[in-house]
This record gives sequence, C-alpha cells and structure tokens, in this order.
Amino acid sequence: MFADAQSDPSLSKEEFDAQEPRLRAALLKAQYRLLERADRSLLIVVSGIDGAGKGGAINLLNEWMDPRHIHTLAFGAPTFDEQEHPPFWRYWNELPAKGKTGIVFGSWYVPLLLEASRKKPRPRRMTTYAEAITRFEAGLAAEGVQIIKLWYHLSAQAQADRTKVLLSSPETAWQVKPADRKVHKKYDRICRAGQQVIEHLNPPHAPWTIIPSADEHMRAIRTAQAVQQALQHRSPTPRAQVFNAPGLARRHSPDRLAQLDYHTKLDKEDYESELGLLQGQLARAVRSDAFRERSLILAFEGQDAAGKGGAIRRVTHALDLRQVDIHPISAPTPDELMHPYLWRFWRRLPRQGRIAIFDRSWYGRVLVERVEGFASTADWRRAYAEINDFERQQTDHGTIVLKFWLAITPEEQLQRFHERERSPFKNFKITPDDWRNREKWKQYASAANDMLARTDTEHAPWHVIGTNDKRYARVHVLKNIVAALEQTL
Repeated sequence: MFADAQSDPSLSKEEFDAQEPRLRAALLKAQYRLLERADRSLLIVVSGIDGAGKGGAINLLNEWMDPRHIHTLAFGAPTFDEQEHPPFWRYWNELPAKGKTGIVFGSWYVPLLLEASRKKPRPRRMTTYAEAITRFEAGLAAEGVQIIKLWYHLSAQAQADRTKVLLSSPETAWQVKPADRKVHKKYDRICRAGQQVIEHLNPPHAPWTIIPSADEHMRAIRTAQAVQQALQHRSPTPRAQVFNAPGLARRHSPDRLAQLDYHTKLDKEDYESELGLLQGQLARAVRSDAFRERSLILAFEGQDAAGKGGAIRRVTHALDLRQVDIHPISAPTPDELMHPYLWRFWRRLPRQGRIAIFDRSWYGRVLVERVEGFASTADWRRAYAEINDFERQQTDHGTIVLKFWLAITPEEQLQRFHERERSPFKNFKITPDDWRNREKWKQYASAANDMLARTDTEHAPWHVIGTNDKRYARVHVLKNIVAALEQTL
C-alpha cells in the first residue's frame, strides 16, 4: 500500500512550475463552482506520518485557492467544554456549510490510530472506534458532506532527513514537534496502523488518498490533484445497508397510539398533592452531587394541543432556570439548512450538570418532514438509524435521554382548538397549520407509530402518554423523569 510513497518519488522544479498554473486555475474554478451551487460541502481530513509536511501542503493549498471560503479545523486534546460532551460533538460543531471547504487536523481518526499503533492493540476498542467512524462519515456523506482523507507518507529515512534539515536552522526548527522526533522509533508500527485503518475504513463516499511527501513539489501537486478531483466529482451516496434501525424491515408497526387509555383521570386534590411531591423529588435529584457528572435531555413530541407546553412548565417549575435550556424547535433556518440535519441539535446539547428540554425535536424528520414531503423517502428512512446513533452517543457519555409522546384523541383536540380560539390568552396558539394537520391525522399517526417502533430503545426510551386529561399527563411525565433519575443517580 505504501510502496510508492516509501520510494520517495520526486518532481523537478521545472515539472512543478509547468503544472502549477493549470492546477491553481482548475482549483479556483472548481471552488467557485462549489460556492455557486452550494449543494454540498467538502471536508478534507489530514493524517499520516508526523513530520511529513502536512502543514506546509495545506498552507500552499490555501494560497492556491480562495482562503475566505476555507476553514482550517485543528483539534488537539479535548478542552474542558469538549470533555463534557460526546467525542464527536466538537466535530459536528465545526462542520462547514454547503459551498464551503473544511480542512481537518487532529480528526476523529486520532484515537483509532493511537490504538492501532500500540504494541498490543486492543481489538474491541479498535472495533468500537471504527464502527463509530463508519456511522459518522456515512451520515455526513448522505447529508451532503463530501469527505476526502489524505494520508501523507514517506520513508523512515526521508522523515529523519527532513526533521534534521528543519532543526538545523532557527528559522525552521519551530516546525518540528516532539512527535516528529519519535517517528523513527515506531515507524513500522505507525505504518501498520495506517495500513489497517486505510484498508478497513476506505468506502467510496469517504476515500483515502496516499500522498508521497518526501519531496515538497510532489507533495503539493498530489495534494492539489486530490482536492481538484473531489471538487469536480461528487462522491457516491453511502449504501443503504449502513443505516439499520430496529424493526426497519417491518411493513406495519404496532398501533401504540390506538392502544392507549385516554380515559384515565386525576382529580384536582390528588393532582396537586402528587404534583408537589414529584416536583420536590425532581428538584432534589437535579441538585444532587451525583447529577453534576450527568446531563439530562427531555424531548417532547405529540399532536397539536396535546399539552406539551403545559407539561414542560410543570417540569421547569422544579428546576433552577440557570441550569436548564428550553429549545422550541420549528422549521430550520437558512443557515441550518446549509448543514447536515442533526447539526442544529448537536449544537444544543447540554453540558454536564445541565438539562436541555426540546419542545419538538430531531424527530421532525420522520414526522412532519415525512408527512409533508419536506424530506425524501431515502432521507426519512435513513433517519431512524441516524437518530438512534445520535441518542446512543449521548447516553454512552452519561446523558439521560427521555422522550415523551403526548397523545390526544381527535375529539379532544377539536374541543381544545375551539377553546383556544375563544380565549384571548390562547388564541395565538392556534394557526391555520393546526387545522390543516387535522386533515392528515391518519398519516401523522402512522408516522408516529413507525417512529415509536424503530426508535424506542432501552437507552433512550419513549414514554407514550394519553393526555385527554391534562392533570394525569403532567403527573405521569414527572413520574417517569423522577424514576429515571432515581434509577440512574
């Protein structure tokens, strides 16, 4: 695999000078075409042998292209804020918008490569890293992020010679990092690790290109050619088999909404007694020392007028509002539409010791976007697996994820709509869309049942609650939150 790069091929200055003008012009033209179309973004992942001149190659790329539309994303050891979120959070936050290019140093491959280059790699850990990377890259590629990965390689002797030359002058010695000096000691292990990673994580939608790096002219030309190829030719869409969700093959999902008991009621005296007790338990739980190392996500979905707002207010009444963020989710903004679907939700995740409440959530893709035709069939079918993985990353990091579907009967909804129209304090809640959505009741119910069947997981369960009686629903929401916290903390 590395035979060509380890032979340290070179390019004369005359050959370089002959190719440079054409390549620069082609790169700029392709970059501006990407900006104009804005149908995808380009993510260039930089990796390889330390001391191979990766920084110099990327600096030259910025000179040859328009740097205003290139974002260099350099990731070192996780910051305190980054450590309080799942590992992929920092990469999601920095994704370039469609039309833009991002260059990634210190990528999601670092932990895998470090593990693979150990004297005795741990297979289970490597498999975990590899599976996470596979899902991450496939999800991005399906959402319009084109990924190319550049591995900079050279022989052990060329790396040592280059390091020696740089160290010989005060003007260049600063370019040599401690890791560069240690390459010769573990060169073979690094090569073995790189080969394993490239062989096993080299799908058509996120391919690796090996860049011979002993000669600066060869390195620059090969880098530019790889980027030009990516700008001019879009990568294929990931295979559908990458996205699997529980029950995806089912033709018909169980009708959980029809099986609910909508008649259970709670009288006012019992309601106020239970409400106060549960709010007190919730308040103590989220103020405990144990919760400081956790975070809590509450996602509320359901039919219009099912009482999401009222349930959320009873929850927040027990919380210190300095500890909680409430996110009312509506149609994505123009900026959000220029990024992958889950990007806007990754940016709203809570740090440790905090709570995020979503009034509507990432499930919009498999609900309103599915029913109204805003998402293609391929997009919303793929979303089940993407959402399950998104939630799994949160719970693996210690976040408690609870999801509530608040269900109401058509008759009760109609009565509440009329009440809203008559009330000067509530008529702002009723919109033409609410009435129009009633005409698609069956389609929304079918989408909800599919969603429940495919995303009700042990680590992020759905709690489906009939809300014809608001008191019963609010108490039931609080009971589930308190039970989950007491079980976990």
